[in-house]
Amino acid sequence: MEKIAVIDLGSNTARLLLVNVKENGHFQIVDQLKEAPRLGEGMERDGFLKPQRIQETIKTLKMFRKLCDANGVEKTIAVATAAVRRAKNQRSFLDEVSATCGIKLRVLSAEEEAMYVYRGVINTMDIPKGIILEIGGGSTKIVYYNRRNLLNYETLPFGAITLTELFCADGSSPDEQAQKIEEFFTEQLKRIEWLKDVDPEVQMIGVGGSFRNLCRMKKIMIKYPLKTIHNYVVSDTDFNHVYDLLKSLDLDRKKKIKGLSSGRADILPSALAAISAFKKYMNLGNVVISGSGLRTGILFNYAMPVTLDKPISDVLTYSLNTLTDFYGCNIAHTEHVVNLSIQLFKQLRVLHKFPRQYLKILKVAAYMYDTGKRVGFYNFEKHSGYIILNSNIYGLSHRDIVMASFVAANTAIEDINPFDWARYRDLVGDDDVDSVKKMGIILRIASALDRSLSAVVKGINCDILGDSVIMKTEVDGDATLEINSALEIGADFRKIFKKNLEIL
Repeated sequence: MEKIAVIDLGSNTARLLLVNVKENGHFQIVDQLKEAPRLGEGMERDGFLKPQRIQETIKTLKMFRKLCDANGVEKTIAVATAAVRRAKNQRSFLDEVSATCGIKLRVLSAEEEAMYVYRGVINTMDIPKGIILEIGGGSTKIVYYNRRNLLNYETLPFGAITLTELFCADGSSPDEQAQKIEEFFTEQLKRIEWLKDVDPEVQMIGVGGSFRNLCRMKKIMIKYPLKTIHNYVVSDTDFNHVYDLLKSLDLDRKKKIKGLSSGRADILPSALAAISAFKKYMNLGNVVISGSGLRTGILFNYAMPVTLDKPISDVLTYSLNTLTDFYGCNIAHTEHVVNLSIQLFKQLRVLHKFPRQYLKILKVAAYMYDTGKRVGFYNFEKHSGYIILNSNIYGLSHRDIVMASFVAANTAIEDINPFDWARYRDLVGDDDVDSVKKMGIILRIASALDRSLSAVVKGINCDILGDSVIMKTEVDGDATLEINSALEIGADFRKIFKKNLEIL
């Protein structure tokens, strides 16, 4: 395992990720640090990084260096984006950072920055056709892909800081400032010819701090039960609600809004104005928030160089393998339980009548079923359910995360606490309780059928005869332990499926 650090020095914020990278291409973020030194502030006047901003940035990078040293970081990947890229005093700044902080920054080209953002999204989201909008402090990236193939991209030389400096210092009202930004941004979009050829069915994906703040604010407003940002959907109505709210408040009142970073309160309205203009120009509605962008793209390219040429084909399975590896699960056993779960799902379809997309929920629960044993064996299923809820699983909707969590934790019929279930009423309904119980039984039987971790049960064929389900196992060796363990679930099976369970 290699300990690395990724430093992303933007126009507004500087971010540090501490990451453990495995030889098998999986990686885990173990710590992070964010500061807002506003390096790009004031550049619009003459193109120079300002001394005060430089000193704030160096102070931040020294903190980053200290944290890296304390954690035994072996390699640091440090990049700088729009502000440093455009700075007339770029060379002297880079030399000062190297001399005082021991950090060698690589200045990304606009093309490199857009590509890293794309790779961060495409390797963590199961959206086959999307248009990515990332509004940084000093630049804006637009990336269009279809069938997971990059088609076009554009980098505009302004972002939340530059738009604020250009349009929000003339004494006009917040509404007037927002209108000016929308008009300006729309005119810039009209110059991008390929935007006219974008598939109208494309999904808009939001990347960057402005989108994350938008997401956090809305989640707090509605008391959203999940902490994860990745794959959160901001509806058109929700976006307009937050946008209109920020336009009506002064800076002091904005800083008091929960979920809004104090270091972004003054520039977020400008970012939202640009987002609004983009949504209107492209006739787009909902926005899916990506918690992954440039830094994640860098990590994927480093840990899995193959992603330089093509994206990961199965985002969800890669993510699940990363987590099971991290929690020390028996991979062969895990994969066999997944396989048996899928077989049972298909064999019992006439009883449960679930659509095919429920297989994804069951697959996640089966993959993660043993992760809770890392916490403790007793009640491990509950621990596994908690881990699913609080892990950043790629390629999975928030509803599916909740469903998979309850499937894994469903150790007995009476164990679904109605108060726990009610917390997620905006994502799941009362009808879903029955689905969770049925998939929970399937998972428990599948796990029991590999009790000895030896894959002795190779396959399952089910016959449904009258009031009984007869499971015929295909075995390679003595499966007495497995069959006896599975039969212990017979009483719960009968309560849920209204059938007796026989296993041969």
